[in-house]
Amino acid sequence: MGRIYIEDLKDHIGKKVELKGWVYNSRGSKKVKFLLLRDGTATLQCVFFNGECDDASFENFGDLTQECSVKVVGTVREEPRSPGGVELGAESFEILSKSVNYPISPKEHGTDFLMNNRHLWLRSKKQHAALRVRHEISAAIRDFFDGRGFTLTDAPIFTPNACEGTSTLFETQYFDDKAYLSQSGQLYMEATAAAFGKSYCFGPTFRAEKSKTRRHLIEFWMVEPEVAFNDLYDNMELAEQFVEYIVQRTLKNRHEELKVLERDTSKLEVIKGGFPRLHYKEAVEIIKKENPKFIDGDDFGGTDETIISSKFDKPVFVHHFPSAIKAFYMKEDAKEPGFSLSCDLLATEGYGEMIGGGQREESIEVLEQKIKEHNLDQKDFEWYLDVRRYGSFPHSGFGLGLERTVAWVCGLKHVRETIPFPRLYGRLHP
Repeated sequence: MGRIYIEDLKDHIGKKVELKGWVYNSRGSKKVKFLLLRDGTATLQCVFFNGECDDASFENFGDLTQECSVKVVGTVREEPRSPGGVELGAESFEILSKSVNYPISPKEHGTDFLMNNRHLWLRSKKQHAALRVRHEISAAIRDFFDGRGFTLTDAPIFTPNACEGTSTLFETQYFDDKAYLSQSGQLYMEATAAAFGKSYCFGPTFRAEKSKTRRHLIEFWMVEPEVAFNDLYDNMELAEQFVEYIVQRTLKNRHEELKVLERDTSKLEVIKGGFPRLHYKEAVEIIKKENPKFIDGDDFGGTDETIISSKFDKPVFVHHFPSAIKAFYMKEDAKEPGFSLSCDLLATEGYGEMIGGGQREESIEVLEQKIKEHNLDQKDFEWYLDVRRYGSFPHSGFGLGLERTVAWVCGLKHVRETIPFPRLYGRLHP
């Protein structure tokens, strides 16, 4: 028989099992002692009764220290009050490796201390739960697109040119040339959409932003689908179906983790189709009622996004941003000159932009002009222009930031807790 994990014990009630894991907590009296054991899949209460377990285990119970690794043998029994509905009637334990003076104790610790010990903080209940939710959302992302005929076509990390503006690029030496860490895989997805019709990439992206807000990371993961012959409205429809899918699936599969995180799931249960849609002009009217200093034509700040999203109990699309504040590849609406066929999706509860995207410019002549206007070197984009030279086509896509989405679904205040080892402005370790 293979290794048995705590999350599978409901299938072994009444059976004697051997478990391996780490001590999360321990306490006891003269008659009974309790060991809270975790093995990465779940946490289990192991009960040592005097007279029912071997004498050595009862006498040496005090040797169990926080996070020492152990082997425990006992019989699985039903216990409705315990997570998972089971507990272990323990017979014996063996310490496999000691843990002395574990730095993260049950007392309160400051954020800086916890971030310095992130490699250990991951073992705590809430951090563990958040990363299990991240795993679920990552799997849901892949399943959503794979199940709809998309082909995963990963984009490179080293790129020869900017995608989202040159001010937030990490520059690096690439042998005798210069390269940049990818800000987005979008330009490459436009090329692969011409090969596959529906493609997506899912991987790390980098922004050299000297920002310390709760919404920003220096290194974060983004999924970016691109669909040939989709327009702006097709794009918003796809994004809406996508967000509904990942939220509802996480509610179904990660109920226990969301409970550990004390998430008010009633606010997620309503995240289903029919997301509101606002033209940029309508959004500006809403913002100005609470932030009269906002300048029409500017992009939204975090406060502005919160003002808009607070009016709705579902994520809200804002579309047709001014062309002047969007990237060179965003198509202008011929019916509304000066406004682009772009869209952002703002999460509820003040979590801000979770999706940005829109319809791309398919005209090579227009793109060449835009590249000049943005003071970009056309030779760096010749490969990108080839997509227009050889069978150009209307197409749309978007990018969703994984960490900001995880923060929203989990109800976390800061994105630093949504990735195992966050890279923040001023923090490179551990």
